Amino acid sequence: MPIPTSLSKALIVLLAAASALGPGSMEILLPALPLIKDTFQVSNDIAQLTLSLSMLAIALGTLFYGPVSDKYGRKPVMLLGLSITIIGSVFCFLASSIELLILGRLIQAFGGAAGLVLARAIVRDVYSAQEAGRVMATLIMVMVVVPMFSPALGGELIQHLGLKYLFVVTAIASIFILILLLVRLPETLKEPVPFSGIGAMLNNYILLLKSRAFRGYAFSVTFTSVVFFSFISAAPEIMVSVLNRPPTEYGYYFIMIPLGFMAGNYFSRHYGGQMTLDTMISIGTGISLIGVFAAIALQLSGYHQPIALFAPIAFTVLGNGITLPNAQTAAINEFPQFAGSASGLSGFLQMSVSAIATQLVAVIFNGSVYPLLFLMLCASIISMACFYFAAGFRSAATA
Repeated sequence: MPIPTSLSKALIVLLAAASALGPGSMEILLPALPLIKDTFQVSNDIAQLTLSLSMLAIALGTLFYGPVSDKYGRKPVMLLGLSITIIGSVFCFLASSIELLILGRLIQAFGGAAGLVLARAIVRDVYSAQEAGRVMATLIMVMVVVPMFSPALGGELIQHLGLKYLFVVTAIASIFILILLLVRLPETLKEPVPFSGIGAMLNNYILLLKSRAFRGYAFSVTFTSVVFFSFISAAPEIMVSVLNRPPTEYGYYFIMIPLGFMAGNYFSRHYGGQMTLDTMISIGTGISLIGVFAAIALQLSGYHQPIALFAPIAFTVLGNGITLPNAQTAAINEFPQFAGSASGLSGFLQMSVSAIATQLVAVIFNGSVYPLLFLMLCASIISMACFYFAAGFRSAATA
């Protein structure tokens, strides 16, 4: 079957849904942590492992699926990952102890990482570098926005049906996506890349990391994600304990964040064909930095209302929505013959460093909003610096 020259809008949305399964299955569990703690009679730290270890499983999965798909094809490996997600969901549903639940979550999250990696690789297989950035914006928008609304869905499911139905919903979604991709997804890998085991896989990653341009773009993606995940992990606690607002009010203000991200993605899709990837990344990183500075300035000026925090951060996230798809595409473009491995390594860096950052936010929290904003400021500056490092090196190499 010939490689397609484009993907239908329906298939792009389907790939986006597959990419959101891993993060979505993790975020939907957030409201269940107190219930898990009470149900299994464990400490809060142990209950938290159902989330932190699943984030690690996603990070490790991104390393696995990329190179395997470079050899065996995108479609069979995507279907394998979805099957693993279904198995993990069933395991969680049947878990009778916290140990089995954590194991089920590891399996579920490892499977969910397939969509996260392979949707990006499929887009890069099919589209040119410039067009891939626009399509990637749709993938990343769904991947980020779905987890944002997953906690609300999880809370409703727990209230009306119970804990176990969180895993039923994930299983049903995985089955639905698997069936549709089985029928509609063409194989997009042009030429299989030989894979000779773990050693060869590590060599591919070393090759990628030796590229200064790849490192720059990949770490720009990574620290842009740190900005985003740091805020969404700390905002609920800050809303309640720092701004003294009820948890119900948090949900209304938080709507601004996905709207900001979607606005950035819209900008990327609409103007992506008219600007280079580097121009788009430059605009995105600049907007993000301005937003964080504005948030700090408002807090220092004595404006401690939720709107003074959420509005500038929504502007920051708008910049993230521009930066992420274009920097991700630029990173993969450095080695199109290793699109799966490049996407996997980039995804691993995103998830692993963001996981560390979310834990760091909790450690440095001092009862004010400043530690979070300082961390976000540092991450924004590093993201911008990494981008200019990559762009400058690539310009020098092509001069």
